[in-house]
Amino acid sequence: MSKITPEHLARQAVVYVRQSTADQVINNRESQRRQYGLADRARQLGWSEVVVIDDDLGRSGGGTTRPGFEKLLAAICEGRVGAVVSIEASRLARNGRDWHTLLEFCGLVGTLIADEDGVYDPRHPNDRLLLGMKGTMSEMELSIFRQRSLEALKQKARRGELFLNVAIGYLKVSHDRIEKDPDRRIQEALALVFTRFAEMQTLRQVHLWLRQERITLPAVSHGPEGRHVEWKLPVYNTIYHILTNPIYAGAYAFGRSGSRVTIEAGRKRIVRGFRRERSDWEVLIKDHHEGYITWAEFERNQRLITDNANGKSFMSRGSVRCGEALLAGLLRCGHCGRKLHVAYSGTHGTVGRYHCRGSQINHGGDPCISFGGLRVDRAISAEVIARLQPLGVKAALAAMEARGREHAEKLRQLELALEQARYEATRARRHYEAVDPDHRLVAGELERRWNERLLAVRALEDERGAFLAKPETTLSEADRERLLALGSDLERAWNSPGATPATRKRIIRTVIREIVVRVHDEAIELVIHWQGGDHTALKTRKNRTGQHRWRTSADAIDLVRVLARQMPDNTIAAVLNRAGKSTGRGNNWTRARVCHLRNQQAIAPYREGERKERGEITLDEAAAALQVSPSTVHRLIAEQSLPAHQLCKGAPWVIKALDLEQPEVKKAAQARRFRRPPSDDLRQRELEL
Repeated sequence: MSKITPEHLARQAVVYVRQSTADQVINNRESQRRQYGLADRARQLGWSEVVVIDDDLGRSGGGTTRPGFEKLLAAICEGRVGAVVSIEASRLARNGRDWHTLLEFCGLVGTLIADEDGVYDPRHPNDRLLLGMKGTMSEMELSIFRQRSLEALKQKARRGELFLNVAIGYLKVSHDRIEKDPDRRIQEALALVFTRFAEMQTLRQVHLWLRQERITLPAVSHGPEGRHVEWKLPVYNTIYHILTNPIYAGAYAFGRSGSRVTIEAGRKRIVRGFRRERSDWEVLIKDHHEGYITWAEFERNQRLITDNANGKSFMSRGSVRCGEALLAGLLRCGHCGRKLHVAYSGTHGTVGRYHCRGSQINHGGDPCISFGGLRVDRAISAEVIARLQPLGVKAALAAMEARGREHAEKLRQLELALEQARYEATRARRHYEAVDPDHRLVAGELERRWNERLLAVRALEDERGAFLAKPETTLSEADRERLLALGSDLERAWNSPGATPATRKRIIRTVIREIVVRVHDEAIELVIHWQGGDHTALKTRKNRTGQHRWRTSADAIDLVRVLARQMPDNTIAAVLNRAGKSTGRGNNWTRARVCHLRNQQAIAPYREGERKERGEITLDEAAAALQVSPSTVHRLIAEQSLPAHQLCKGAPWVIKALDLEQPEVKKAAQARRFRRPPSDDLRQRELEL
């Protein structure tokens, strides 16, 4: 006891109390009593001021953040602590860093360390050696305990008998075996999730459909009464965990998630819950128990979920998204290997164009390839229709069945919910009837619960009645015949107004895995990779710059090019409309549209006097020169007496002024003048020159 000096007794003694887990704090009360009892031992040793630090109850000493331990170190550094009292070294620290830091600080300021075995001075070499060994043994002891427990857990998991928690839809019937939950409502609700995902093929669409139809899903809740099931509208993560948990495929899996250790503020921080790849799972036992789906269906669901993750994988196709482009996510550049992107333009944003930016991203150059999507979509659609045509009638019959199945599924979920609510109401009534009626405090609460259950039953009955009151959207006989006709003619069904782009995309993704595309000169080369493993090579023409479906026809452009040398834009527009010509979008011609086309095609506008410089005159000018009517000039042209030409029907006649000086033309015109009938007016005379 000579190690305790008056200098030590003048300071305070600190009793450090710690237990590793919250369960130990609640249940292991004897250890707490022993640690708090150390305050009396410190007084027996001579200290009058004893402080207890118990801020670290429920915290591990293996290196995590401990505010109580930090408070202890701060008090030691300030020189206020004469001795640190603990039940053993493992209570102070379970890792070498904290233990040696404590020893270093105590040695610097002359603080003693006391436990049930004795008092130690870290400044003495022998005591320092003994304390160092105790800390090392404490750290080693924790590592051994952890290793033993983990190996025991893994050994039990390798046999498929370790169940730390059980997913909804299963019950733990013994310590090493699980079975399906016998509740039919839970079973059918989970089966509905897998059925709808197989039809919609996207997790988000399943989530939106369940929320829209107000269909609730079961969830495990832990309360004072233990584990019980709650029914509530699903969130996205609920459906995601159901579709990605292998337990529903009858498989036992252990070690699907891992942990990572980081250093924050000089302390070890363990972050848990990181998902591992399937190849890194500790244990995977297939056909372990009865499942809701098969293992093949589970793997198919995982591939769909992975493919639907836009931008998260180099090889994923992405989910079916909005837009008219049918091949979004399926096209891969044959030059750089990247997926092609889709850009929409046009007045309504419906004109799709595929492009690859691989070269631009990798090397800072121009984009790899770019082409319009309309012709490629038509070519791929034709290939898909050709292969699916034999299955058209079968698909039509399946569509009829699916139309009525959705209504039946909704009604079934309502009936199961109503049956569950009636059971809860009956159970609440039995509890109310079993209580002593004079015990009003309890009877009043049970009566309130019974009323709540009855209101829930009434609400479900009203919802079911309203659902049954709505007419079921069944197909009429005419609709059935039309659907079967479309099934026999798949091309007509494909181009039907009722077939949305999303439907066409799902059909294409069902049969096509990927399309590799290259562009050479003016051709687009496609290699279709079908889901079955076959490959099909396809080639289609690529539009040149300025060539698109709204392009003005070539004959209309040639006509404008010639008419621009004869007349102004407003007259050209009238001639084009009389000739039955239209713009690329099917509109009538106006002066502004003619002007835009001229500017686009680099055609010069008409200049006043241009025809006279070329020696050309119009039909009216020719009639005035020949002193005949315009109809007479028409007859001369029809008889080929007067040379002239017309670009198209409705266009003006082009006549050379020199042709009017020819004797044959003048003679023909004079003959036409003398063939006029004489006037009945006697005063009418002919002027002879």
